[in-house]
Amino acid sequence: MSESREETTARGTTVDGAAGEAGGAGGGRRTPPADRRKRLTRRGWTVVLSALLAIAFGLIGAFVRVPYVAIGPGPTFDTLGQSGGTTVVQISGHQTYPTSGELRMTTVSLNDQVTLFGALGLWASGRYALAPREEYFTPGESDQQVQRENVKEFQDSQSNAEVAALRHLGFPIKVLVQQVVSGSPADKVLAAGDRLLNVNGKPIAQEDDVRAALVGTKPGQTIQITFQHGTDAPRTSPLTLAANPDPKAAQGFMGLQPIDRADVPFDVKVSLEDVGGPSAGLMFALAMIDRLTPGDLVAGEHVAGTGEIDEKGNVGPIGGISFKLVGAREAGATIFLTPEKNCAEAKAADPDGLRLVKVTNLDSALTALDDVKAGRPAPSC
Repeated sequence: MSESREETTARGTTVDGAAGEAGGAGGGRRTPPADRRKRLTRRGWTVVLSALLAIAFGLIGAFVRVPYVAIGPGPTFDTLGQSGGTTVVQISGHQTYPTSGELRMTTVSLNDQVTLFGALGLWASGRYALAPREEYFTPGESDQQVQRENVKEFQDSQSNAEVAALRHLGFPIKVLVQQVVSGSPADKVLAAGDRLLNVNGKPIAQEDDVRAALVGTKPGQTIQITFQHGTDAPRTSPLTLAANPDPKAAQGFMGLQPIDRADVPFDVKVSLEDVGGPSAGLMFALAMIDRLTPGDLVAGEHVAGTGEIDEKGNVGPIGGISFKLVGAREAGATIFLTPEKNCAEAKAADPDGLRLVKVTNLDSALTALDDVKAGRPAPSC
């Protein structure tokens, strides 16, 4: 009987230990040793370990990042309107014209600060997709490097849009040195930002002229190059060509990258914060043309779109088209300008309420908008 009482008292120690101890003093019941009174049973240890594991899993799920990014619909911006109280496309020093409707650029939201629980929640929402981080970020790149690359791509898209738009409107174009290869023949003569006027006896009106001027030249051949540095007077210098690092190219090598830029006495500026990447070029170019020409490009329609653009006005495909369609529809757009190579993916996304208009270049986008405005059929995906 005493053993039975000891077990009962020991189990009740946590709630009534003082009573058990008093009983032992008065009636011969033995008080169990302190180490046995505090010992957990197997069930108790199971509960404790389970709780610790649950806490550890919760902390890992809530705070430890996983090597994935979450991709979803991002904000949209009307390139004919304002963002944060500032006009998105600003033109100063030249006459502009009123516009109506919207030309809305679309974006994708990309979040790489994803925890396990956060990833599961985003995926379960149905608005986001998960992808391995290395598909979007080069291993070893810092967040600052990624940010700089995104900003540069965005700035390049603005410059390309400006050149494409102004070239379409008939404004003159100039050719600048974008980059000089270190140690190359050009490195001894030219600097980034210099304007190219004549190469090997050929006048330079666009960047393609630079490449054409070198056709038939040989390594070791000396050519003449005329250029202008800033506001200095143009000057001509000899330049001895080197062997081309491309084994398939037989012509001589100068070692510079030319780029087209608008040669106009007015300023075009795009003001948007916290946006990166190259895919807004088409919508910037359309907004510039609409602001610089009489008439109304979209005639009150709510048009959204996307597409990377080069200086010649060619429109290239972009990523995340399905998410951009969602953002456009939620912003009230009824027409979506879609790069031709994105058409299949866009159709598969089944964008309810959005009319997909196929574009291949700036001219085709302008023609399609004219067709929409006039009620004529426009090329569709």
